[in-house]
Amino acid sequence: MASERTAVEDDEPPEAATAATAAVGGPESGPVAGISPDRTAGPGPDPEHDHGDAPAGSPGSLGHPGRFGHLGQPLRFNPFLTGFTFGLGALLAYAIYLAVRNAGSVLMLVFIALFLAIGLNPAVARLRSWGLPRGLAVAAVALSLLLLIAGGVYALVPPLISQTGEFIEQLPSYVEQLRRSETVNELVVQYDLVERIKSAASMENVSRALGGVFGGARFVFGAIFNVLTVLILTIYFMAAFDRLRELGYGLVPASRRERVRLIGDAILAKVGAYLVGALAIALLAGVSTFVFSVVVGLAYPFALAVVVAICDLIPQIGATIGAILVSVVGFATDVPTGIACVVFFLVYQQLENYLIYPRVMRRSVEVNDVAAIVAALLGVALFGVIGALVAIPAVAAIQLVLREVVLPRQDLR
Repeated sequence: MASERTAVEDDEPPEAATAATAAVGGPESGPVAGISPDRTAGPGPDPEHDHGDAPAGSPGSLGHPGRFGHLGQPLRFNPFLTGFTFGLGALLAYAIYLAVRNAGSVLMLVFIALFLAIGLNPAVARLRSWGLPRGLAVAAVALSLLLLIAGGVYALVPPLISQTGEFIEQLPSYVEQLRRSETVNELVVQYDLVERIKSAASMENVSRALGGVFGGARFVFGAIFNVLTVLILTIYFMAAFDRLRELGYGLVPASRRERVRLIGDAILAKVGAYLVGALAIALLAGVSTFVFSVVVGLAYPFALAVVVAICDLIPQIGATIGAILVSVVGFATDVPTGIACVVFFLVYQQLENYLIYPRVMRRSVEVNDVAAIVAALLGVALFGVIGALVAIPAVAAIQLVLREVVLPRQDLR
């Protein structure tokens, strides 16, 4: 049998022998399905690593595991996974919104302090150009700012205290005059004011009144705390201004850093020029009010001038608030004085809004007159007082970017 088998095998053609050898996985087997060409033997077809018709030996094919091993099946659309991912994104966005809203008051204080530091930095730079170290220059500017605030407080607090004391002293005489007035007595009887006063003096109303008093005290102390916080942050930002600026420029790619530095320094200079211009306009309003108050004989002219100057720092609406306060004092003095106050502020506000303010801003910030007025109005409408403060510097920055970046690129196209 062995000889017959040998004879039969000798008579088989070479192709049949090769096929038989490949069928049993012999050493001379060629590349067939399920066997890697660089292996002598391999597993059969693996559906988990089947990549379709990719050529053998190419990355990701059956015969080549790729750089990081077999790639596996391609990703498929999973509705649950997609919805879960979008849900997590929405929750994260809402959490960020809540965090920003809850920290809005603190972020506003930081923004105001940074804005003041940018505006006061030119004064620090001027002192440094005179040879002072940065620490002494910052200390000098901060001390000047504190003296201005202390002067304003000194001008406002004594009149309030004296007026309150005079009102308390004259209160019994006011009550006696009211009791002797026949008109007042008729009104008391007609509207039953005595019973209404007794009901208003109940414990519930007293507790509400005390709550209002404590709420007012909380507001006052909160305002003082905010002012001190802004002052401290402003001093810190002025001291670290160069480091913060270089850190911001360091975040820009090196290929564009020099260009961004030039534009950024120009924008910072415009913010400082705007603050100087706003202070000059406020000082002019205060001096004008002081002179007018002395001429017409208003009480506490210096305090009224400080109030008008502080209110005038708020664009568009601040001058109106100051004018109303001074006019009320004028009418409390006598009617002709009140009318004179109204006429004076009507004339002065027209001059300031359409002559002084646009000219100063055009010279210091290089903003068009119409753009300055429109920017201030939009800033008040969108963001209130803070929007009014930053509207004109923002317009100046936008104009600078358009002139130095956008328009040259458009010209090159």
